[in-house]
Amino acid sequence: MSLLSGIHGPADLKRLRRDQLPELAAEIRERLIECCSQTGGHIGASLGVVELTIALLYEFDSPTDKILWDVGHQAYAWKLLTGRNDGFPTLRQTEGVSGFLKRSESEHDQFGAGHAGTAMSAALGMATARDLRRQHHKVVAVVGDGALTCGLSYEGMNNAGHSDRDIMLIVNDNGMSISPNVGAINKTLGAIVADPRTNRLREKIKHMTFALGGVFGQGVVDFARNVEESVKNLFSAGMLFEELGFRYFGPIDGHDLEKLCDTLAMVRSMTGPRVVHVLTEKGKGFGFAESNREKWHGLAAYDPVTGEPRKKASGPPTWTQVFGEALTVLAGEDADLVAITAAMPSGTGTGIFQKKWPERFFDVGIAEGHAVTFAGGLATQGIKPVCAIYSTFLQRAYDNVIHDIAVQHLPVIFCMDRAGLVGEDGQTHMGLYDIAYMLAVPGMTVTAPKDGDELVGLLRTALAHTDGPFCTRYPRDKVPVEPRPAGEVPAVPYGTWESLREGRDLAILAVGTMVQPALQAAERLAATGIDAAVVNCRFLKPLDSVMLEAIAREHRTIVTVEEGTVVNGFGAYLAELLQTTRPEVRVVALGVPDQLVEQAPRADQLAGFGLTADGIARRISALVREESLETR
Repeated sequence: MSLLSGIHGPADLKRLRRDQLPELAAEIRERLIECCSQTGGHIGASLGVVELTIALLYEFDSPTDKILWDVGHQAYAWKLLTGRNDGFPTLRQTEGVSGFLKRSESEHDQFGAGHAGTAMSAALGMATARDLRRQHHKVVAVVGDGALTCGLSYEGMNNAGHSDRDIMLIVNDNGMSISPNVGAINKTLGAIVADPRTNRLREKIKHMTFALGGVFGQGVVDFARNVEESVKNLFSAGMLFEELGFRYFGPIDGHDLEKLCDTLAMVRSMTGPRVVHVLTEKGKGFGFAESNREKWHGLAAYDPVTGEPRKKASGPPTWTQVFGEALTVLAGEDADLVAITAAMPSGTGTGIFQKKWPERFFDVGIAEGHAVTFAGGLATQGIKPVCAIYSTFLQRAYDNVIHDIAVQHLPVIFCMDRAGLVGEDGQTHMGLYDIAYMLAVPGMTVTAPKDGDELVGLLRTALAHTDGPFCTRYPRDKVPVEPRPAGEVPAVPYGTWESLREGRDLAILAVGTMVQPALQAAERLAATGIDAAVVNCRFLKPLDSVMLEAIAREHRTIVTVEEGTVVNGFGAYLAELLQTTRPEVRVVALGVPDQLVEQAPRADQLAGFGLTADGIARRISALVREESLETR
C-alpha cells in the first residue's frame, strides 16, 4: 500500500515519520503527472511545491490554522493531502475537483483563488478576525513570486507588516509566474538568492539578539539590532520585506523537507509579521516540465512518456495565434505600434510579437492596472499601445480603463482573449462580463470579430482610430475557418454591421462567436418554415444605426445572441435603445444567464446555454410559437 493512498487528511500525514516524507513526495509527483496527463491542468507550479505542501500540513494544524494559497496553480498537492486524492482524476472535469481553490469544496481551502495577489489581503482579514475573537491559531499566506508583481500583494503587506499581528507570509520563489518573472521585485529576490552569505550573517545576528537580551539587558539588544540594521543596509537581501515590517527568514531550499519542517516549526513558534523565502523549481521531478517551464505551466492532456498532447492540433489556428501573428505583421507596417501584456506572452500570443519586435514589447508582470495606465502614458505621446489581457483579468483594471483611459479619451487598444465561456478553468476565469463592462465605458468602441480575418480587419480599424479607446474580444478556441495572411486583410469600416442573410419573419443579431451558429440556426429554421435574417454585429458600440433602423422597420422581433452575460449585455443595450425609438419592436436576448458557471468542456457549456445552432434554432422556434399563440 502506498503512503499517499493511506492519507485522507492532515491527521494521517502527521502519523508518518519524518524520514517517510521524501517517499510521500515522490508518490505525490507520480500522482500529479499521471492524473494531469488525462485531464490537463496547471501542473508546473504544483510539482514545485510538493515538499512545501507536505511541510505546511506536517507542522501546522489545518483547518484550525488558516493556510491560504495564492492563485491556486500551486494547490494540486494540497488537494491530494486534504481528502481529494480519490477524486483527483476528475480534476477540472464536469462536477469534478476544481482546478483552483474553492471554499465549497473543502474546509481546508480557506479562500477561493483564481487570480493572483489575493492571499496576503485575505490572510490579514482572517488574522484580524482571529484577534477580534481572542483566538490563537496561525494564519499563513503562501504567495508565488509571480504574485509579488501584483500591487494587491503590497497593499496587503503594507497593512500587515506594521500591524504587529501574528501572520506569516511564505514566498514560493520559482522565478516564474506563467512566463519568467520581470521587474525590480524579481531582481531583488534574485539578489537574495545570489548572496546567501549575507543571510547567514544576519540570521546569526538575530540569534545573538535573543541570547544577549537574556544576559546583558535591553541596551545590548538594541546594539545588536543596530548591527543587524547596518548589515541589512549594506547588503540588501531581505531589505524589502524588513522595511515593510516583516522579519525575514531565508532563502530556504524548498525541496529539502528536513530543513523546511525545521524552519516552519521555528517560525511558527514566533509571533508578529514574518516571511519565509522558499526556493522551488517549477516542474520539479518531471523532465518535460523542468526543461520548458512556461509551456508546462498549464496545458491540455498529454502523454506522460513522450510529453506530446493527446489530441493533435489540426484544422484552423487558434484565435490567440491569429492575433499574435497579425499583430506582428501590423507592427511591420506601423512603427508606433507596441504590445503590452501582464505576465502572459504565450497565453495572449504576444510572445510571437516579442520575438520579432523585442524593443516594442512590454511584459509588466501580474499588474493589469499598471498595464492599462502605462498604455495610457504611451498613448499621450503618440504611441499606439495594444493591451493584450484576458477578459477575466482585465476586470481587475476597470478603474484604470475608465479613469486613466476613457476620461482622457486616449486611443488605447484592448484585446481581450479568453472572452466568453472558458471551459475547464471554471468560475474564476469566465470571460462573460467584458461586453457588459465595456459597453458601460463612455467613448469606448466595443467590437467582436466573427472569424480570424475580421479580427485582423478590426485590429487595422483600431490602429487607425484616434478618437478614444477601442476593444475587441475573442474566445479560447480555434477560429472557424482558415484565415488569410494578415497583410491581405483590409480594415473593417468603422461602426458597420454585415448583413449575412435576408429574412422576413425575424432578425437574428449575432455577436462574434455566435455569428456562425446563428447562420446555421437560420438554415434549420428555414426548413421548418421560419425565415430569419442574420446580421453580424461586429460593432456593439457604436451601433450601425442605419442598418438597425432598417431592421427595426422590417421586423417586429429581434433576437440577439452573444457569448456573454445577458445582464447589461448587448441585447439589453439594444433593447434599452429601441424602447424609446421603436417601442413596437420586441428584443429577446440570448446569452449566459445571471449565474456563476462551473467547469466543463467549453462545447458542453455552449450547448448547456443554448448557444449552438440547434440551441438557437430551438429557442427561436419556441419564441415564434409563443408569439403565434399571442396573436390568435
